[in-house]
Amino acid sequence: MADGGWRMATERSAAGTGEETTLVNEILAGTDGSDSGTAATRWAAEEAGRRALPLRILHAVAPWLYETPVDPRFASIRTWLLSQGRTVVDEAVAAARERAPGVEIEGELVPGPATRILLERAGAAAMVVLGGRGVGAAAGLLLGSTTLQVVAHAPVPVVVVRSLQPPARREVVIGVDTAATGEAAIAMAFEEAALRTALLRVMHAWWHPASTAPGDIQPLVYDPQVMAEDELRRIEEALVPWRGKFPGVEVIPEAVHGRAARVLADASEGAELLVVGTRGRGGFKGLLLGSVSHALLHRAKCPLAVVPAGR
Repeated sequence: MADGGWRMATERSAAGTGEETTLVNEILAGTDGSDSGTAATRWAAEEAGRRALPLRILHAVAPWLYETPVDPRFASIRTWLLSQGRTVVDEAVAAARERAPGVEIEGELVPGPATRILLERAGAAAMVVLGGRGVGAAAGLLLGSTTLQVVAHAPVPVVVVRSLQPPARREVVIGVDTAATGEAAIAMAFEEAALRTALLRVMHAWWHPASTAPGDIQPLVYDPQVMAEDELRRIEEALVPWRGKFPGVEVIPEAVHGRAARVLADASEGAELLVVGTRGRGGFKGLLLGSVSHALLHRAKCPLAVVPAGR
């Protein structure tokens, strides 16, 4: 690999000299040179180290930069933009290597729409890691809309890192809906807790009795204490098989009265990672409503992992 860490793999593909090859089961990170993009690459490097996987860092530029022949009037602009893009990749790779020296890290400068590139590459990745709000100076990879679209459509977990502050406690938090068991998200939460030797806090936020199926009419008058105990019992039942698979993980289940987004945002403060699911098709309907996951993209106080169902 060339010094500086970037590889012009897709330039080869754009020139029509062959198809690009990608690693299978790698960590994929996008960067645009912003602070959140750099935080994402650092987090991704640490995660790659924990999972003994290679890390691939992408930075996208306008496709016309790779078109030949280039109008001579734009040649200097093309050269400058490509140079800026390579600098972004070089700096991201350097930051990642500083964070995780033993990890195999490769960077690429790629032409095309950021969302399409990330979604195409996601199928060969264990997860995708993105910054929370990128505003790069040189046709950057990440924009808020890109992050939202990748989270919504990626077939693998997407971790969104808004900033990278030292966690106050060794703890992974997962939000669950007792009326919907999202096994993919629960599996990732247990796995992350095991990799980090961290406590796993399993949280269910309930607001009021609600019908979950036709004919399931809930009472208008109820005892909050009884309701909380019933919700906690259902969580414990759902966790039985997972405790067996991960006996070394300490688990604390909680049933909290309140809005899910607010409860989970508060619980994320000081944690290492918050895990939520997208609209699942598990034993019931899904782990969390899309509105909750969307709200947490803006309100989570630690890195947020959004896990699609069935992964």
